[in-house]
Amino acid sequence: MAAFDVIVVGAGTAGCLAAKTLVQHGLKVSLIDRKPKEKIGDKVCGDGVGKHHFDSLGLKYPSGDELAGRIVGIDVYSPDKETVFRVAGGGVEGFTINRYEFGQRLLNEALDQGVDFSDNMMALEPIVEGNFVRGILVKDSKRDQSFKIYSKVTVEASGFAAALRQKLPSAWGLETVNREDTILCYREIRKIQTEIDPNYCIIYLDQEMAPGGYTWIFPKGPDKVNVGLGIQMSGAYPSPKELLYAHVLSQPLFKGSKILTGGGGIVPTRRPLDCLVANGIMLTGDAACLVNPIHGGGMGPSMMSGKLAAEMAVRAIEKGDVSRRGLWQYNVDYMQNYGAKQAGLDIFRIFLQELSNEEINFGMKHQLITREDVLKTSLKGELKLRIADKTMRVIRGFRRLGFLNQLKFTADMMKELKKLHQQYPEPEGFENWRREVRQVYVKMRERLV
Repeated sequence: MAAFDVIVVGAGTAGCLAAKTLVQHGLKVSLIDRKPKEKIGDKVCGDGVGKHHFDSLGLKYPSGDELAGRIVGIDVYSPDKETVFRVAGGGVEGFTINRYEFGQRLLNEALDQGVDFSDNMMALEPIVEGNFVRGILVKDSKRDQSFKIYSKVTVEASGFAAALRQKLPSAWGLETVNREDTILCYREIRKIQTEIDPNYCIIYLDQEMAPGGYTWIFPKGPDKVNVGLGIQMSGAYPSPKELLYAHVLSQPLFKGSKILTGGGGIVPTRRPLDCLVANGIMLTGDAACLVNPIHGGGMGPSMMSGKLAAEMAVRAIEKGDVSRRGLWQYNVDYMQNYGAKQAGLDIFRIFLQELSNEEINFGMKHQLITREDVLKTSLKGELKLRIADKTMRVIRGFRRLGFLNQLKFTADMMKELKKLHQQYPEPEGFENWRREVRQVYVKMRERLV
């Protein structure tokens, strides 16, 4: 029976940052992952990450084999392809990376600090004793043996599957994730014969081609791309792979291209879970639904959450209080740093998913939302509309006042939800806060009906 200060389940971006940070503070840490060590980082991903995340976390920028390309901005296309918003500068800059090399770098940085790492270990369930998580039951896949590991705090960083969260007592009140709040993706890395601008990512909005989601082409240098398609998992949704092949890979750009790798996965595109802690356990990364609700980027907020969770665990262990209350400040720290923005963007995501191609074409053509609005919304989670007189005349001429009113209502709901998350409560006020949050969603969905 092994015992540690902290067990971190999952050696992804959140888990590695958490484990490294914990050991740097002198704690004894066990990091486990179900994959073999040489497969860590081998993950289906969009491969894009913002420069500002490296800056805020104090991480060195990708270089060498780890760096696939530098991103200056994003081109967003309307469904009819007649309007393109080029969004650049002010926080959009970043990198496309070799996901495997980046994952290996983060793992090795944690190991260099002295993290105890065990691969081929599957987390089966949390050990719950005295209403606390006291560790985990794991299975050694190589030896086909199960055993217990004990700890003061457990950090759940196992990805969307959330191996531990799903098995916590229902009385603890942690959320379940609705299918409508997830995106099913399929992507391929392809070598192309036609060069594209290596500094701009491409996003296509099209409810027929990618219902409830979007299609992307992210350059990885001048002759290689990450190309994929994501759809909302609502109703009898189609196959994203079939849609990608029918609508995207059939384009001239991909004539003669060669597939290097391919695969799919599920992404939780919603606001963060209402609460990220319980007695003896903390949730990070995809297990806590920390992906950007609009573009699905998860590496940045995942790493941020891992670091914040680790810093909170250190303080809680030092104080001898690893209860829900003792870990609570992690909720506040994350929501104020990034979660409030994600909450606002979640409302915008719901609005976008209900639009028709005709409405998207109209809105972009007549700039009901300008490219500057898109940039500021993506960075701040707020939408501030400035409708010019000439635009109002166009709207009236096309009888689109209902659409404009819905847009204004969405902006109001984004502001309201973001403010609620910026004012994240103490434990005593949590249930009232949660009711207020849910009421925002009720109002939003009632308005969309």
